[in-house]
Amino acid sequence: MRRVDLWCWWVAAGVAAIAGYYLLPGGGMARDLAYNGIGLVSVVAILAGVRLHRPARPAMWYWFAAGQAASAAGDLTWNYYVYVLHQEPYPSAADIFYLAGYPLLAAGLWLLVRGRGGGLAEPAIVGVGLGLVFWVFVLHPIAADTSVTGLEQAISTAYPAADALLLAFLARLFLTRAGTASTRLLAVAAVLLLIADVGYSVDTLYSGGDGDEFTAGWLLSYVVWAAAALHPSISGAAEPRAGGGDSRLGRIQAVVLSASALLSPAMLFLPDVGDNALDRAAIGASSVVLFLLVIARVFGLARRVRGQAAELRHIVMHDDLTGLPNRRRFDQLLAASAHPWVVFVGLDGLKNINDELGRPVGDRVLAVLAGRIAISAAAPGRIAVSAAAAGRIAVSAAAAARIGDDEFAVLLPTAADAALTAERLAASLAEPVTAGDHELLVGAAIGVAGAADPVEVLRRAEAAMHAAKETGEPCRTWTADLDERAGEHARLGAELRAALDAGQFQVVYQPIVAVPEGRIAAVEALVRWHHPQRGTVSPALFIPVAEHNGLIIELGAWILRTACERMARWRADLGDAAPDRVSVNVSARQLARPGFSRTVTEALDLAGLPPECLTVEVTETAVFGGGQAVTALHELRAAGVRIALDDFGTGHSSLGLLHTVPVDVLKVDKSFVDDITSAGRHQVIARALIQVTDGLGLTAVAEGVETAEQAEVLYALGYRLLQGYYYGRPAAELPLAASGNAHL
Repeated sequence: MRRVDLWCWWVAAGVAAIAGYYLLPGGGMARDLAYNGIGLVSVVAILAGVRLHRPARPAMWYWFAAGQAASAAGDLTWNYYVYVLHQEPYPSAADIFYLAGYPLLAAGLWLLVRGRGGGLAEPAIVGVGLGLVFWVFVLHPIAADTSVTGLEQAISTAYPAADALLLAFLARLFLTRAGTASTRLLAVAAVLLLIADVGYSVDTLYSGGDGDEFTAGWLLSYVVWAAAALHPSISGAAEPRAGGGDSRLGRIQAVVLSASALLSPAMLFLPDVGDNALDRAAIGASSVVLFLLVIARVFGLARRVRGQAAELRHIVMHDDLTGLPNRRRFDQLLAASAHPWVVFVGLDGLKNINDELGRPVGDRVLAVLAGRIAISAAAPGRIAVSAAAAGRIAVSAAAAARIGDDEFAVLLPTAADAALTAERLAASLAEPVTAGDHELLVGAAIGVAGAADPVEVLRRAEAAMHAAKETGEPCRTWTADLDERAGEHARLGAELRAALDAGQFQVVYQPIVAVPEGRIAAVEALVRWHHPQRGTVSPALFIPVAEHNGLIIELGAWILRTACERMARWRADLGDAAPDRVSVNVSARQLARPGFSRTVTEALDLAGLPPECLTVEVTETAVFGGGQAVTALHELRAAGVRIALDDFGTGHSSLGLLHTVPVDVLKVDKSFVDDITSAGRHQVIARALIQVTDGLGLTAVAEGVETAEQAEVLYALGYRLLQGYYYGRPAAELPLAASGNAHL
C-alpha cells in the first residue's frame, strides 16, 4: 500500500467502524468496547503516522496522541465503573482523564499555530464573541443550577470552558492562511470535537436528552485526528508560513470577524437574555473588550501597511541581485547632494562569463564584485548631502549603487574621498573572483569626476570611465580635454558615414618579406582615409571612433572585400610572382558579431580567392574574453582561412591564448623589435618567442623592422618573415621587389 493512500484507507475503515458501532445493540458492552477500540486504535495510528512520515516538528503530534489517549483512558475508566463496579457516578475518575485531554490537545494546537503568523487580535475577537454565547447559553445555566453540588457545577462548567479554549486556537488557525491537507484535517477533527461537546451540553441542559446522537462526532474526531497524522503532508503541517508576517484576511475571514464582533450587541435583541445582572455585566464587558480588540486590529493593520510600504520602497529603490541602491535611488541622492563627487565603475567581461559559464556564475561574480564596491565605498566614512526642503542631511556612508547591468557608481563628498575610493576600488576589483569551481578575472575601468550639477557630474564620471577603457588605464579623472576629444569623436563619427559613402577610404598594402631571398611572401591590407578638408586622417584616430559607433562592421567588410578582390587580381596578373597571402585586420566588434565567418567566406567567393590565400589578423585583446570571437575563429580555420595573432606579447595572457585560439601566425610586436640590436631583455624575449613558434609549429612575423641592423639580428635569431618600413611602406600597388637589403 502506498503511503499516499494510507490515510484514505484509514478514513474509509474508520467510517465503516463507526457505522458498525451504530449497528450494535445500544447500551451494551459490545458497543462500548467498539467505541473504546476506535479511540485506542486512533492513538496508535497517530504514533504510526509520526514514525512513517517523520515530520519536522513531531512534538505537537505527541501532544495530540496524548490528548486522544487521555480521552480513551476516560472511556475505559467509565466502562470499569459501569461493567465492573456497576456504578454511574458523576463526577468520577473518568472526568479527570476526559478533562486532562483538552489541555493536551490545546498544547498541540498551540505548537501548530504559534509560528504560523497572524496577530492575537483576530482570534481573540472570535473567542470573545463566541465565548459570550457559551456563557449565556451553556456556562451560566450550569453555574446557576442550585440542584447540584459545587463539584458537579465545577466539572460541568469545565467541559464547555475547555471547549472555549479549543475554540480560541481554532479561530487562530482558521484566520491564518495555513496551508497543508494535514493542517486542514486537524482543524476538521477539532471542529468535530467542539460540535459534539457543545451539542451534548445543550441537549442535556435544555431538552434532558442523553446526547447519544453526538457520539458520532466524537468518533469521527478520533478518526480524522489520526488521518491528519497519516497524511503525507504531515511533514509540512507544523512549519511556519513563509514570511511569518500577519496573515491576509480573505472574504470568509472578514465575515467571521465582523459577525463575532457583532455577537455581543446582538445578544441584547434575544428574548430572556440580559434579564439578570450577571448576563448584563458579561455582555457589557465583552462589548468593551471587543471594541478594544477591533481598535488593536486597526492599529495592527496600519502598522502592517506602513511596513509593507517601507518594504516596497526598498524594493523599488534597490537592486535585487546585489542589494545595492539602484539608479533611481542614486539619482535621488545625487540630486540632494551639495557639489558631489562620483566614482563611476564599468566592468568588462561579464557578458562572456554569462555566455560561456551560465548566468548563475555571472550573477555570483557580479554579487561578489558589488560587495567589494560597497566595502571600498564605505571606507571614506560619513558624507553630507543637502535637500532643498530639509537642509543638510547626514548620510552614514558613501552611497554605492548599481546603475546599469555592469556599471556602478559611488557618491562621495570630496575629491580626496573620491581619489581614495577609486584607488581602493582599483585594487579590490583587480583580484580574481571565485565562483564555484571557477576563478575569474573581470576587468574594470574607473572614472572620477566632481561638479555642482548632479546630471553633469554623472556624465563626466562616465566619460572618464570610457576614456580609461580606451587607454587601458585602471582609473581616469575627468578633465575638459575629454569633452573636447568626445566632441571630436562625435564629429569624426558623423563624417565617417559620409566618407564611406563618398569613397574617401583607400586600402594600401605593406609587404611581408621572406628572408634571405627577399621575396614578398605576403602583404598586410591597411586602410587610409583621405579627407577633402582634413587631409589624410590617421587610422589611430578614426578606427576607435568606428569601433565605438559600430561603423567598423561596414568599414571592415568593405576592406575585406577590397583586399580579396585585389589579391585575386594579383594572382591572375602576376602568377607565381604574386604574394602567397593577404592579411586583413579584424576588430573585436567584428568578431563578436554573429555570422562574421559567413561574411568572410562570401567575400572570398565573390572575389574567387581560395581561403588559404587569406589571413585574418586579430589582437590578443579581441579574443581574450573568448565567447563568440573564438567561435568565429574556429569557423574560419575550419573553412581554410589562416589566423594571425597580432601584437603578440603585449596583451593579457598570450601563451594561454595559444591553447584556446586557433593560431597559425604570431606577429611579434614592434616594441620588441625597436631595441633588438642591443643585447638585453628585448633580444631575450625575441629569441624566446621564435622558440615558442618553432616549437608549436607556427609561423613568426617580426613587425616594425626599420633598419638593416634590426633585420640582421632578427635573421640571426631565426626569423624568416619580416615586415616594416625597411622593406616598404604601405602602398596602393604591389612593388615589384622589396626595398632594402633583403638578401641577408
